[in-house]
Amino acid sequence: MHFANIEDTTDHAYAQGQLRAFREALAAVQARVGPVRWVHAACSAAALLFREADFTMARVGVSLYGHWPSKETYLSWLLAHGRDSVRLEPALAWRARVGQVKSVPEGSPVGYGLTYRPTRPTRVGVVPVGYADGYPRALSNRARVLVRGRSAPVIGRVAMNITLVDLTDAPDVREGDVVTLIGADGRERIAVEELAELAATINYEILARLSPRTPRVPV
Repeated sequence: MHFANIEDTTDHAYAQGQLRAFREALAAVQARVGPVRWVHAACSAAALLFREADFTMARVGVSLYGHWPSKETYLSWLLAHGRDSVRLEPALAWRARVGQVKSVPEGSPVGYGLTYRPTRPTRVGVVPVGYADGYPRALSNRARVLVRGRSAPVIGRVAMNITLVDLTDAPDVREGDVVTLIGADGRERIAVEELAELAATINYEILARLSPRTPRVPV
């Protein structure tokens, strides 16, 4: 079974009710057919919060990537166990390279829809990643990337396969330099949760939408 709202609240009365109903259903089945080998109810949040939901199998998902299912799950854990009792480390970073650097004069519109007009002469970096790759269009004019350990704001609309960033305050950046969309670069870090909040969605969606055509490199 799936818990309906275990990640959306710190009041887990409904989840506990679901668990009781599941136990009753399991007992009824086992009374007719005998022991059931595989019984599982625990998603990441349940595996963290309710060990009584382990049964014989757990299906952790987002926590396997080192992310908390939600702020409410994290708060529920803190209230029950304290801050230092478990630590999840993000396992994924997403990187690309600067494909092109262009100089744009003050006031010249940038990107589809002309949604951004720089207020100064601007160095624009073209990053060959877009919403077809899983980088949400909702991040247009809102998000940032990291280049050489510094933040560079996303400017203009995120297109199907390119995203534009402002490199004016990073004059040493050149074509071919590594761009971090998710992950750490020096002391700076962009978390999946940061992008999810800006895109008005959840960290699950950001991770699940990453295009299968993007190469995966185990490190």
